[in-house]
Amino acid sequence: MSADAEPAPVSAKPPVTLREVAAAAGVSVATASKALNGQGRMTAETRERIRETARLLGFRPNSLAQSLLRKRSFTVGLLTNDTYGRFSLPLMAGVSDALVDNGVSVFLCNVEDDTRLGQLHVEAMLDKRVDGIIATGKRIDRHLPVDLSNLRVPVVYAFTQPDPGAVGLVSDDAGGARLAVEHLLRLGRRRIAHVSGPESFAVVHTRAQAYRDVLEEHGLPVGEPLLGQWSEAWGHDAVAKLFGKAGREGWPDAVFCGNDQIARGVIDALRERGIRVPDDVGVIGFDNWEIVAEATRPPLTSVDMNLSTLGREAGLALLSLVGGQPAAPGIRKLPCRLVVRQSCGRPPGG
Repeated sequence: MSADAEPAPVSAKPPVTLREVAAAAGVSVATASKALNGQGRMTAETRERIRETARLLGFRPNSLAQSLLRKRSFTVGLLTNDTYGRFSLPLMAGVSDALVDNGVSVFLCNVEDDTRLGQLHVEAMLDKRVDGIIATGKRIDRHLPVDLSNLRVPVVYAFTQPDPGAVGLVSDDAGGARLAVEHLLRLGRRRIAHVSGPESFAVVHTRAQAYRDVLEEHGLPVGEPLLGQWSEAWGHDAVAKLFGKAGREGWPDAVFCGNDQIARGVIDALRERGIRVPDDVGVIGFDNWEIVAEATRPPLTSVDMNLSTLGREAGLALLSLVGGQPAAPGIRKLPCRLVVRQSCGRPPGG
């Protein structure tokens, strides 16, 4: 070979075929395929021997061929307009938990509030032959900005407004509000105020009505809920309205807040006024946003919407639909839970 001759190119090693695995294991190609796909009848020893042979040879199954064979891609799309992931990330954790044991992968697409972007993501998901789509958002009374009706794959809605006749899952906001108010009553609180977010949100009215219902059931006075923004600043301002009057006898002895940010603002404003939490006033939030609730001083008792459980149930519902099992259309409400910390105090004599 001359000094200036180019070296021969190194050829890539061809991938190991299923036929080679079968020959090395001493079985038919059909038996090898069934063993590697967890199908067919054979002894556990035979199945394990075939799998070990495949591993030693470095066999990699053709995922496209497998998906075509089973008519499934074993992928699910999760669409959301929750840009910050406040609600979608814990929900996605639940979805993944439900699907991972079934060998299904989840990929997240943020559509923001852009109809065109949403349609592009949906088309990309369909091109990838996803088995189904889970739609989620940042509020339960608004549709995502994309049409998901009449798709060729099943769709489940979680924490967003579903299309008519679709399967939807949301947290039981009324039940969560009841948990909060009843907890305060058990602690001996009797003058309970309610501070919440914008009146344009359906959950604001749902929680406020549950607050009224519980107090009325116990024959207690019901104050008019104070509505503002989902912010600490609004919680701070609300305290000025509730505690600006002269004379402690007219002050609330508890405040049920529509979210944790409002509750943190309320607690900070009470501290500035020399009003002790929980000794003088108990405070409860909603959402159990741990980064806020645990950093509040004192740590905040809050209603948890169980978003991870919500995601898990949505994933299981989608699996059922993908498997051809019918699912009852309509909205299913999942219970909330109360996470008790230190902002409400102890019951009388406790």
